[in-house]
Amino acid sequence: MPPPVQRAAEFGISYRALGEDDLPFTAAVYAATRTEELAVTGWPEEVKQAFLAHQHAAQHHHYQAHYPDADWLIVERDAIAIGRLYVQEGASEIRLIDIALLPEHRGAGIGTALVDDLLGWARTLGKAVSLHVEPNNPVRRLYIRRGFVPGETQGAYQRMDWEPSTSL
Repeated sequence: MPPPVQRAAEFGISYRALGEDDLPFTAAVYAATRTEELAVTGWPEEVKQAFLAHQHAAQHHHYQAHYPDADWLIVERDAIAIGRLYVQEGASEIRLIDIALLPEHRGAGIGTALVDDLLGWARTLGKAVSLHVEPNNPVRRLYIRRGFVPGETQGAYQRMDWEPSTSL
């Protein structure tokens, strides 16, 4: 069961289940999260696109294999796809697997509202929330403001944890 849309509804946000036809869209969202990183490579555009397609496919396969019971959601604003939200509810914890919005929808409070809705849902269920984020990712500041506590770093990602007793 996906998190209810409450605060995000103020932005006209809804979710729908990811379908096979959405993979080109999720690939575009993925590519948009890597633009700055690839800008400094000096690679030709066709090499960047091939790399991004390969990385998206690998990520998608990894997520599907490691989180088979997850909710794979397309985030829509006024019925237009603007991002993705992948979450898995476990017995005592909700894992925020991935959240990403297209660049033109960032910085307006939508991501914050989505995270707040997720945390409100977790609090209602009495469950913790965990995620992994790159330590230099600017969204990490949002997680800290929302009460996530940095944990162990594994490879390129740092685990962050939130407890339902944390105030929003």
